[in-house]
Amino acid sequence: MNVKPDFSKGKSYAETAPAFLSVWNVESYYGESYIVQNISFNVHEGEILALLGRNGAGKTSTLRSIARMQSPQVTHGEIWLDHQPLHTMSSYQAARAGIGLVPEDRCIIAGLTVEENLELAQIAPPVGWSIDRLFELFPRLKERRKQDGVTLSGGEQQMLAVARALARDIKVLLLDEPYEGLAPVIVDEIEKTLRIIKEQGITTVIVEQNAVRALELADRAVILDTGGIVFDGTAAEVLENESLRAEYLAI
Repeated sequence: MNVKPDFSKGKSYAETAPAFLSVWNVESYYGESYIVQNISFNVHEGEILALLGRNGAGKTSTLRSIARMQSPQVTHGEIWLDHQPLHTMSSYQAARAGIGLVPEDRCIIAGLTVEENLELAQIAPPVGWSIDRLFELFPRLKERRKQDGVTLSGGEQQMLAVARALARDIKVLLLDEPYEGLAPVIVDEIEKTLRIIKEQGITTVIVEQNAVRALELADRAVILDTGGIVFDGTAAEVLENESLRAEYLAI
């Protein structure tokens, strides 16, 4: 479990944060409804964290809070990435600091080809992987480089969304439901790609309803329930704990 930092010597959380990405006592809300309630967890550099829970538990809101999206609004707590205070940044500043969010709806830009979607991501610095390197990682996208991005299959659009994130110089990849609606063979392909991304040292946080697949991929897991954390430990612990899975993940 996480241990809160010791402020007895007057150090800031940035100085005492034990991990690469630290979420500390964060609360966020939509309108008048608090969705994320005083949560704290750490993600170490290069690991994959599965952020799990039932629908409405606050998983997507947590990702959006880390990425500093306008909603939900973070009203309390701190978020640090590599000793940079994300909680003081706007969304574009967080992106420049190294946060790459792949939203559930993928947000492929209509009217632009696959290649143009990637080129657009690299208009402003910092630039990440080259387009040629991305096409090596995703051969299907290379085959369809001149095709309108929104006409791709669901799996291909997911590949494009991940590639577009990597086109930036990111430190943390945030994935919201990357397997949703995809055939098992495509999920296998996405998982293989995520393992390659991990080998490159990129830290990943994955929100996924297919909890077993996410746990098999992840190093660690955090489980949310009604906006709070009920488990923080290894992915193997969750896979081995039938009562925990049944109570909070319905598997």
